[in-house]
Amino acid sequence: MANVASEGAAGRSTRTLRAEGALAAVTVEPDSPERMRRVLEQALVFAGAAFAAVYTPGADGEQLRLTESAGMPKTLCGVRDSYPAAGRSPVAEAHRGRPVWLTPEDLAAQAQSRRVPSRDFHLAALPVRGGGGCLLVVGERPGGFDADDRVCLGLVADAVDFPAPFAAAEGGEPPPGGFSLAMDTGRLMVDPAVLELFGLEPGDFDGRVETLLGLTVPEDLPSLMSVVEADHMTIGERELEFRVLQPAGPPKWLRLRGRLLPGGEGRSARLVGSVADVSTLRSDITDVARVQRLAAALATAVTVRDVGKAVVAALRRPLRADRIALAELENERLVVTVLDPPEPEAWPELWRAEWRTEWPEAPVRTMPTLAAALREGRASIWPANSMLETALAEVGPGGLAVLPLPAGNRMAGACLIGWDAPHDFGADERALLTAAAGLAGQALTRARALDAEHELVGMLQRQLLPRRLPRLPGAVAVARYLPSTVGLELGGDWYDVIPLPDNHVALVIGDVQGHNAGAATLMGQMRTALRAYAVEGHPPDVVVSHANRLLMDMETDLFATCCYVDVDMEEGLAWCVRAGHLPPVLRYPDGRTEIAEAEGGPPLGVVRQSDFPMSPLRLGPGTLVALTTDGLVESHEADIDEGMDRFARQLSAADPAHLGPVADALLGEAPRSDDVALLLMRYDGMTSLPLRESWTVWRVPQAVGHARRFTRRTLRSWGVTEDIDAALLAVSELVTNALVHTGGQVRLDLTLVGGRLRLAVADSSPRSPMKPTSIAWEATGGRGILLVEAVSATWGTLPVSGGKQVWAEFVLR
Repeated sequence: MANVASEGAAGRSTRTLRAEGALAAVTVEPDSPERMRRVLEQALVFAGAAFAAVYTPGADGEQLRLTESAGMPKTLCGVRDSYPAAGRSPVAEAHRGRPVWLTPEDLAAQAQSRRVPSRDFHLAALPVRGGGGCLLVVGERPGGFDADDRVCLGLVADAVDFPAPFAAAEGGEPPPGGFSLAMDTGRLMVDPAVLELFGLEPGDFDGRVETLLGLTVPEDLPSLMSVVEADHMTIGERELEFRVLQPAGPPKWLRLRGRLLPGGEGRSARLVGSVADVSTLRSDITDVARVQRLAAALATAVTVRDVGKAVVAALRRPLRADRIALAELENERLVVTVLDPPEPEAWPELWRAEWRTEWPEAPVRTMPTLAAALREGRASIWPANSMLETALAEVGPGGLAVLPLPAGNRMAGACLIGWDAPHDFGADERALLTAAAGLAGQALTRARALDAEHELVGMLQRQLLPRRLPRLPGAVAVARYLPSTVGLELGGDWYDVIPLPDNHVALVIGDVQGHNAGAATLMGQMRTALRAYAVEGHPPDVVVSHANRLLMDMETDLFATCCYVDVDMEEGLAWCVRAGHLPPVLRYPDGRTEIAEAEGGPPLGVVRQSDFPMSPLRLGPGTLVALTTDGLVESHEADIDEGMDRFARQLSAADPAHLGPVADALLGEAPRSDDVALLLMRYDGMTSLPLRESWTVWRVPQAVGHARRFTRRTLRSWGVTEDIDAALLAVSELVTNALVHTGGQVRLDLTLVGGRLRLAVADSSPRSPMKPTSIAWEATGGRGILLVEAVSATWGTLPVSGGKQVWAEFVLR
């Protein structure tokens, strides 16, 4: 007989045998809701399920109601609280005795009826022993449930039994530690053990729930009332912890678990459950609520670091562990994401030797035990004094758990949990660790993909914004961009600082509608277009008008707002144009602030023929000009007007002498529900103003001579009498080229600043002069530009309103 048993065991996998042993250990425990949860938890551990639940017929027999569940929150996998017993859902089919196995494709075909989850899940529904309901299991592994998984799920379905507390719904006595509350009358049937937790004798209890509520800490009453009032609950499990006042000493912590059972004909709905003492922190790692909380936290984890923090928060304190490390596996190296505690001295010497910057990288080859665990994909538990390599033994001298983090058919990383004092690993603890590792592995894979997307988004955003701001004559500018913390989408906010001729500077800030790649791409196009139109020499209103027509011609559904400020650095005068954007805020040297009264036009891309009026701004030395987007001043709690007033007050209290800290402080208070762009410029005024003169060149035979005489007189009036022959030669060549090769008006501009003379000849032709590569000896032209290049320090061309400007600079002694 022993041989037959051995052969039968050999025919089953190790996992199946382990599942049988675990279920056998669970089912010998006293009948309770905890036992049901522990049975379902084995489906998470041994079959790789993400969610497991039991459905039982309701009192009327027409509905199959959720009785118990384990794993991730049911809302994440689209599972309902109840299904019609006569329907065609997998739950109903299994209740009628037919096992159901569905792939994501099968589920997609049934998604229209909303009876089953519609994401990329695999689903199994199995009859339970006695025909009183069914087991529903949801998995998210790509391969679904393999043969061993199905055997293990069959074992779980056979082990399902319905706990006694639900008999209280029929009027029976509650089980040990249990209660039953009639929701219409507030009458409470409660086990004497529960009354003892509240400090009451059975004879002193009047059967009213208010009597027990009056013994709790007042601050905990709102959460308790949300459970005991029927209109705050739906069918399913509820759990909370609350405090009970004691005659002496601190309040006692109790944990309530309950479920609302619907009423039937002649019967009211009842809340049934149990109450337990949790004053002493225990390693109650079989509590499925911890796994559910971890699953909920991981579902909202956006980055790899978020995943690590969620795992540490869920495991370290309940397990009383001394250290936890979560690491990603990258090219045979473990890149540690989270260390708790984070201090290097709390970790082994090898880890400190491999320290890089903030986090270490542990080579897998130096830890064979860890490498084997990753290769086999099984959790390894090592008690105190185990023979391990030093790098691992020092992580947990009193006990070490090595948890590979599976993600489909590969390992995403590992989690190490260590204890300094000898730690006893129970079967329940192993089950929780395995379940937590599976959840963390899937979350880590998702977060890694989001991190990669975030890095790509950040790189694209940085490429679309200026890498650095130019040095300005008589002013200092700083800018900041802050992406939104909501999701990982691209933003459409941008800024720019554009140096213009004649010591003008354009400050630009804008915001494209939307938060996606399309908005970011359009943002880059609008920034480039505004810069191009500005450099061409157009006035501010024309620059913005051209950008508006360009956006209309692009036939996009998006629009953009913009604020364009052209500052004359010599005069301290600025012209502001707004296209649906926030006005500038001015901070004066005495600390006063003013939200500029600048007229505005519609957003860009809304109306083709629009007026964009220019509003003047007077800037004295020490005035701070601040431009921002709505992400800094608008939030769910405050509208834009309130935000602008707050922004102005913050500027008033700031020290304009150090713009970098001012910008950082302003962004530090941003709501972060939207991306933010901020541009600050402090106008100081130019220490030395340039000398300027202009001359309109008439198209007469003596035009070149007139231009030379004008240049000579002007330079003499400026005190320049030496080394002017080269400048006069350049004037002759540039004016001659403009008169011969272009039509329309020609203008000569002279500028002298800091010992440098700039000659500029503007004409109406957009074609730039070409420097010849070679000239034949008999050629009569083509040498003018070569002469200008030879006698000047530098020369070039600039586009100006429909034409160009050819300029040359000379260094004067």
